Amino acid sequence: MKLNIDVAIIGGGTAGVAGALDLRKQGLTVAVFERHKIGSQASGVNYGGVRQQGRNTDELPLSKRSRELWEQLPNLIGSNCDFESTGHLKLARSEKEMEDLEQFSKLAAKHKLEIELLDHRSLRDRFPVLGESVIGASYCPSDGKANPRLVAPAFGRAALKAGALIFEEEGVTNALHSSTGFLIETEKGRKVYSRVLVNSSGAWGDTVAGWFDEHIVLEVKNPNMFVTAPMPYRLKVNIGVSGADFYVRQTDRGNLICGGGFGISDRQASLSRPKLDVAQETSARLIDIIPFASESMVIRTWTGIEGFMPDSIPVIGMSEKIPELVHAFGFSGHGFQLGPVVGEIISELVTKGSCSLPIKPFNINRF
Repeated sequence: MKLNIDVAIIGGGTAGVAGALDLRKQGLTVAVFERHKIGSQASGVNYGGVRQQGRNTDELPLSKRSRELWEQLPNLIGSNCDFESTGHLKLARSEKEMEDLEQFSKLAAKHKLEIELLDHRSLRDRFPVLGESVIGASYCPSDGKANPRLVAPAFGRAALKAGALIFEEEGVTNALHSSTGFLIETEKGRKVYSRVLVNSSGAWGDTVAGWFDEHIVLEVKNPNMFVTAPMPYRLKVNIGVSGADFYVRQTDRGNLICGGGFGISDRQASLSRPKLDVAQETSARLIDIIPFASESMVIRTWTGIEGFMPDSIPVIGMSEKIPELVHAFGFSGHGFQLGPVVGEIISELVTKGSCSLPIKPFNINRF
């Protein structure tokens, strides 16, 4: 089996299939190769927070553009994927954490991101469901939530409809570069010849980069999450905490989706497992922060496999060693919101060799 195309994309997360969709709009032939199903790894098993606040400020220009794209999802891919602009609260449980939130709000203002600081009294007046351990918060009204199970598959269907080729359950085993382009080999024996190769391989991005002698340190982590049975709808805002050790939101059906800490995994086997003791610790934190959650019952726990970079920001950009090799991986637990804009960036890098957004901080050679 042989295939000749303009662009081969390794990895069927949101960034990869969003990139495929945009590249098809530019008239290029594109194929996406995913070892499992589209959106089956980090893009589909995350918490579902669509937030701008709390990020490394280098990410804010990308995050703001991506927020615009989230609003446009119905026109882009035919579904809003349950996206809702609920606002996002980042809670402080100590004076030091409140100082950190105040500092971020000053930095966010330079990027024209609206952040409102709330002291204990204001917070209690606005959000009476919160427990007494919370002393203050920062609030970003334009942030929200979406259903991660829907997003990457919706982009994938749109890309397929636009003419992209998508090969699920067909992982890439090796890729080589020569003067004529790339030769990609899959686990089904397919040989693919492409002019450009995109490495959007998530927690396996370092492996693909290593094929081209770009060796980096990527740590695999497995965010531990659970969901409760439906309860009366009382929590309209998406919540995180300073220190990033807890997050919770409530679905329209009333389920609380909550996370904190990490599970375990076998990256080679693509298997992950949540840890019960971590879920129990998170449950106690949930009840402390949202006391009404003491009435809830956990019905499912899960985790996924995510790639974390040493500085907790992704690798995005052209390879410094191999012409026409594009990297987009290592989103360090907060790539869900960025997925749509990274698709745009991939397309721009492939078609122009540069990007209109400031992506220099994400260069693979920064380490």
